Amino acid sequence: MLTRRTGDFATAEDAVQESLLDAADQWPREGVPGNPRGWLIQVAFRRMTEQVRNEQARRRRERLVAAQAPPERWAAPPADDAYEADRDDTLITLFLCCHPALTPASAIALTLRSVGGLTTAEIAKAFLVPEATMAQRISRAKQRIKASGVPFRMPVPEERARRVGSVLHVLYLIFNEGYASSAGPELQRVELSREAIRLARMMHALLPEDREVAGLLALMLLTDARRAARTGPRGTPIPLADQDRSRWDGEAVAEGVALITATLAKGAVGPYQLQAAIAALHDEAPSAEETDWPQILALYGLLERMSDNPMVTLNRAVAAAMVHGAATGLDMLKAIDADGRLAGNHRFHTARAHLLEMAGDVRAAVEDFRVAAGRTTSVPERDYLTARAARLAATAPPGDGGAARR
Repeated sequence: MLTRRTGDFATAEDAVQESLLDAADQWPREGVPGNPRGWLIQVAFRRMTEQVRNEQARRRRERLVAAQAPPERWAAPPADDAYEADRDDTLITLFLCCHPALTPASAIALTLRSVGGLTTAEIAKAFLVPEATMAQRISRAKQRIKASGVPFRMPVPEERARRVGSVLHVLYLIFNEGYASSAGPELQRVELSREAIRLARMMHALLPEDREVAGLLALMLLTDARRAARTGPRGTPIPLADQDRSRWDGEAVAEGVALITATLAKGAVGPYQLQAAIAALHDEAPSAEETDWPQILALYGLLERMSDNPMVTLNRAVAAAMVHGAATGLDMLKAIDADGRLAGNHRFHTARAHLLEMAGDVRAAVEDFRVAAGRTTSVPERDYLTARAARLAATAPPGDGGAARR
């Protein structure tokens, strides 16, 4: 809302942060106001006025600036202005962050920061760059949007079509960070997953005929449906095969399956639709043993042809192991290892550890579980992998092992 009124994205974001700090300081002492959102908006407008005056003071004499009233467009709305306070501009902000003046990488980083709420450190980790580099990238992105003079409104249909791909990719990353946090003490950040689903629903309402928008929403619903069964009492991850499927959200599964079924019937498919179809096969299986792995393997093959993504190849190797045996999957992992793009990635070592365990090479599996535990920055994942390695080590037979690895 602040950006819509003032046209200054970066200043609006800073002002909101200031108002949140004020709330954290005042509300515990003075009580929560009757209209918290209106209070935050009013305080943020005041902060923006202060920031504008300070900026002008660096360019003109302070006395002149102090004598000038702030422009009318900076006037703060009444705190009880229900329409202004309740209007949701998140989707407009999302498209603004994906402005064509920005590179795709900068657009994604800015959206993750401004819409997704991720910290600069979390975004830097996702992009595999230093935090200082990411901070500069986000700052430059804000300046480019400001310099472009683009109005704060939904882009026209032609322009919107050019930004949809970036918007969907951003929502996908936000959801993934919420579903499986890259770092920290919690495996899941539910607020991020829910926000991504909410925004995906808004996108689907805006573009109901876009098959990839529908595919992404279906993928999110089908994946998030398993959330309650993914962790144990202490937050430790539970693998898909070991989850209590009665705890899955049946309504979300039904909605996601219906959505992807209708979407696939409309013609050519894209990557999000294929991923949703894979998720549907997992969710519809009555048990892990009854999963349709041959169909999943075929879908990963199609997905791999569309996207040169080593994580897709990694998942295809696991599916191949489930269909043709562990040795087949391990042979595919050798090519991924030689490729080098997943060097240092804990998920590669986790997948190889599982396949080595399937092949009976317990000692090599223990080694990979330990390597994976040392490379993940997620505390719950580290604890799970460490415990898994310890349990396997206790059952390892004496001797050399390593047959499947060789």
